[in-house]
Amino acid sequence: METHPLDLTASNVLEKDANNVNFNSTEMPGTELKETPKSANGEVLRPDSLHLGNLDLKLWTSQGDGDVKLRIRESGHAAKSPITVHQLLTRAVDKFGDYVALAAKEGEQWNTLTYKEYYQQCRAAAKSFLKLGLQRFHGVGILGFNSPEWFIADIGSILAGGFAVGIYTTNSADACQYVAENCHANIIVVENHKQLTKILQIQDRLPHLKAIIQYKETLKEKKPNLYTWAEFMEVGKDVLDKELDAVINSQKPNQCCTLIYTSGTTGNPKGVMLSHDNITWTAYGTGKMVQLRDAPDMQETVISYLPLSHIAAQMIDLWLPIQHGASTYFAQPDALKGSLANTLKEVRPTAFMGVPRVWEKMQEKMKSVGAKSSTVRRKVAAWAKDVGLQTNLSRMNGSSSLTLNYRLAKKLVFKKVRKALGLDRCTKCYTGAAPITRDTLEFFLSLDIPVYELYGMSESTGPHTISVPSAFRLTSCGKEIPGCDTKILNPDNEGVGEVCFWGRHVFMGYLNMEEKTIESLDEEGWLHSGDLGKHDEDGFLFITGRIKELIITAGGENIPPVPIEDSVKEMLPVISNAMLIGDRRKFLSMLLTLKSNINPDTGDPEDDLATEAIEFCRNLGSSATKVSDIVGGKDKAVYAAIHEGITQLNEKATSNAQKIQKWLLLEKDFSMPGGELGPTMKLKRPVVMKIYKDQIENFYKDVVTPVTPENPLPVK
Repeated sequence: METHPLDLTASNVLEKDANNVNFNSTEMPGTELKETPKSANGEVLRPDSLHLGNLDLKLWTSQGDGDVKLRIRESGHAAKSPITVHQLLTRAVDKFGDYVALAAKEGEQWNTLTYKEYYQQCRAAAKSFLKLGLQRFHGVGILGFNSPEWFIADIGSILAGGFAVGIYTTNSADACQYVAENCHANIIVVENHKQLTKILQIQDRLPHLKAIIQYKETLKEKKPNLYTWAEFMEVGKDVLDKELDAVINSQKPNQCCTLIYTSGTTGNPKGVMLSHDNITWTAYGTGKMVQLRDAPDMQETVISYLPLSHIAAQMIDLWLPIQHGASTYFAQPDALKGSLANTLKEVRPTAFMGVPRVWEKMQEKMKSVGAKSSTVRRKVAAWAKDVGLQTNLSRMNGSSSLTLNYRLAKKLVFKKVRKALGLDRCTKCYTGAAPITRDTLEFFLSLDIPVYELYGMSESTGPHTISVPSAFRLTSCGKEIPGCDTKILNPDNEGVGEVCFWGRHVFMGYLNMEEKTIESLDEEGWLHSGDLGKHDEDGFLFITGRIKELIITAGGENIPPVPIEDSVKEMLPVISNAMLIGDRRKFLSMLLTLKSNINPDTGDPEDDLATEAIEFCRNLGSSATKVSDIVGGKDKAVYAAIHEGITQLNEKATSNAQKIQKWLLLEKDFSMPGGELGPTMKLKRPVVMKIYKDQIENFYKDVVTPVTPENPLPVK
């Protein structure tokens, strides 16, 4: 394995010999974590960092070629020696060289790459990037669905000294132009002609662009500096190993290697600068916490299908597998439109991450199938689910006893359900990136499938807190990765305040955005998440909302919208999305959408109601089968049921200000193509406010504020 000690004077990342850190060691200098320091009044202080004496390195930078101070501790996980991406990869080759690293399906055949082959292809790509003129600290944009080529382009660009830059496939040409120009992209890698067209539209506005590479489909037209993947991989064959190695050996763990662009719901996207150490240390700390096994013991398997321009997908699909020698299987491009179910059953992953909408879709499908079962089967399933929920809730609270009923339910129901879903080997089911309802968590828990929440952000290289089998609570996102710290800033009387992070996973800064960087990182280096949260008595973190999402009514009451929205969806299973409105308004109102089928080709919501929604209607005596039947025809039964459900929730509200006074059913569901949902299915509130501006204004036209239950506002 090739390693290289760093020049301490040049890198300015280690305190002088105080920790006796050996850069060539794979062992941690210490195993015990130091207690988080507190002031006399109990406030969490900045954890120990490096004592760099007169060295003037900061914890942050906004310069692409900048170095930062690493947050290394004297013991524990955070004391692990910093390494580069190349060192992580070569260690994987040494330990797991002949194991399958990547698998992609062509027709009915899975084509695989071992770790040795994977590394060689990454080196070949890096040489080609150098040949095409990739400059140090310039971007390589990658625009396409998950594939081996995506991974190889990503790592190859890092080895060649550039920035790996994922671009959302849903971006417009103008949005692609902003990202490519912001990172000074020398090269852009696209999946197919559809994505190529976007780049060809804007290439005249990209002065740094030197080449475009297309990795799927045949080129429809040959153009200068446009390459197929096969041509690209041959371009650098004359570049000598020593030329590439010189670039690799110049890289330091405290330098940027990857840019993650935020989705830009409130302005231009920000380029989150992640260092080699951010990536390699987070992969190490996360893998330890969730107890991923190394390939020689038992090779883990994951499925790659979430957008790789998002850090969660990169960490789970790309970096964690390299850390542990896992194999990554690539789903089909239409995974989120339905084919993921087939891939799950074929691959049978040992770990699986689904955004909340994926779990919700599974839940809806299973309920639909269950509703068509015989009476006996439904009764057995209901009995088993009750046993499963009670057993797992007891487990959650520390009980280890398993009853005869549980063992019987597992044999009759749970094992069959897991096999049908393709989760029979899966011991780690996770959700993140957006809030998930308690109803969905309890549904899977009742089927003996605990879905563990994790929480973090692009700026924390993905996860900050994680739930694990030995420590989880429903609706909590768990506890910190060892070596990281959480501070609740300015908590109210219920302990709710802004969640702040500290650790080696905290990003370097936003590229070329010093002011935005300073807004996110305070003087002590704490990352301010913008999320509101609290700890329970056992140290579990609960996220209650976002500061910017917090609704402050005209009367000055602070109201987090997410709990109210979740309650509406749980009360009314016909509802797909609910968005609460009322910031600086006299009262709360709500936009609602109905569950409908999704067009598998476009991702657009269709007029046909989802099976669960039709079942809801049938139980009310409604014959509606389409959204337009309900909204256009003002279906009395459905409208009455929604009115009744919201009335019941209002009765439980802690104050009049927290009651929903008006609501409106929209004609179609929110979606990614519509712009209301982001790539991880997170609600884009500013976009919804803009699209439905007129409807929202109608809520508040010539209205007297209702102040008592006897003076309610009529339903819109």
